[in-house]
Amino acid sequence: MQYIPGENIFEKFFAQRESLIFQYKKGDLNKREYIEESHAYLVNQDVKPFKNVDAFEKAVFNYQYYNIMAKYFHMKSEMLKTSAKHPELARQYSEKRDKHYHLKDKMTLRAVELKDYYDLEAYYIKVSSVQLKKVLYEIIFHEHPDVVFHSKSRWLRERLEREGVFANTTKRSVIEQYVNEKY
Repeated sequence: MQYIPGENIFEKFFAQRESLIFQYKKGDLNKREYIEESHAYLVNQDVKPFKNVDAFEKAVFNYQYYNIMAKYFHMKSEMLKTSAKHPELARQYSEKRDKHYHLKDKMTLRAVELKDYYDLEAYYIKVSSVQLKKVLYEIIFHEHPDVVFHSKSRWLRERLEREGVFANTTKRSVIEQYVNEKY
């Protein structure tokens, strides 16, 4: 993303994200379209993640970046697998997906560390997918109600358990509709 003096990249990025979320909630975009539009914004604006993540806002920014990239590559990989065309390209997309999900989980840990494991909670969420039951969990930050992270990472969950912020319980996701919509 090109830096323009006086412009707040957080505000610009999150305003675009909120606009897409609003369109999704209104029904103007489905989940697939939301992911495609989010990805197009990242590419068109040449958005890159922060290298030095020394603030909570940077960790959230990077989380959103890696999450969108991972979902986009997942979507592309699944489309190619379904059509049985280009298996090598499908494999490459799957590898990119996994890489971005791992980086997303590292940003989740960084955000939690920057909050010193304080004023947050993590728990499994109710999902319609059988494969994701007792696997997908949510992390919410009480000071930041709009910040909602999700993960399937075992190493991250174990770390949250050791720090005493992961509850071995299942709750409804604060963004249940989005989480359970297939794409």
